[in-house]
Amino acid sequence: MSSRTLRVCALYPELMNIYADRGNLLMLERRCGWRDIELRLTPSTLGDTLRDEHDLYYIGGGQDADQLRCAADLVEHKSDALRAAAERSAIVLGVCGGYQLLGRSYEIGDEHVEGVGLLDVVTVRDAGPRLIGNIAVAFGDAVIVGFENHAGRTRLAAGQEPLGRVIRGHGNDGRSGFEGARSGNVIGTYVHGPLLPKNSWLCDWLIAGALGVEPGDLVALDDTLEVAAHANALHAAGL
Repeated sequence: MSSRTLRVCALYPELMNIYADRGNLLMLERRCGWRDIELRLTPSTLGDTLRDEHDLYYIGGGQDADQLRCAADLVEHKSDALRAAAERSAIVLGVCGGYQLLGRSYEIGDEHVEGVGLLDVVTVRDAGPRLIGNIAVAFGDAVIVGFENHAGRTRLAAGQEPLGRVIRGHGNDGRSGFEGARSGNVIGTYVHGPLLPKNSWLCDWLIAGALGVEPGDLVALDDTLEVAAHANALHAAGL
């Protein structure tokens, strides 16, 4: 019998799953399973009232039309639970469109869409090209690698901490040198493709944070393949 349980909520998994971002959930499941940690995965979709009873909340990216549908539902049915979860330091992870939804607002065409405001960021569109390509981001002493593809330009408020600094790629807006945003255990990023299989150490960091332990307290795994995947993504980014 598992000695520990990680409760994960996947928000709109059938709608917000572009660029194989469901792989993030699979990575969490596998690395928990290899350590005899039970992962209880609960989906929450349109119309569902979200409960503040999970250790980690995850929302991926989607097409514009699907993201618009989710934005209204997120504010109406799920924002209170997400704010409560953030206040008790549960992990809230938003990738690409999910990152934009965690901010204060974003624009699609002529529409101004309200987000849940867990991150003090706004996302706008401009006449420039999409920000596409392999990306590498300095995060503490580590490097997050992956792929980005977004038309939105995300701007951080004066006191908002970025997730990291861009080493290769575009990041939030192609100019600031920042990528993503972080407020406590609330994290938003444009890195996907998907994020966690290329950054197994980050997956472990999230698992540990959700369980309330240090990453070093987790059982060590043979990460030969994971290290190789990270190295290949670094090479793809030109490092």
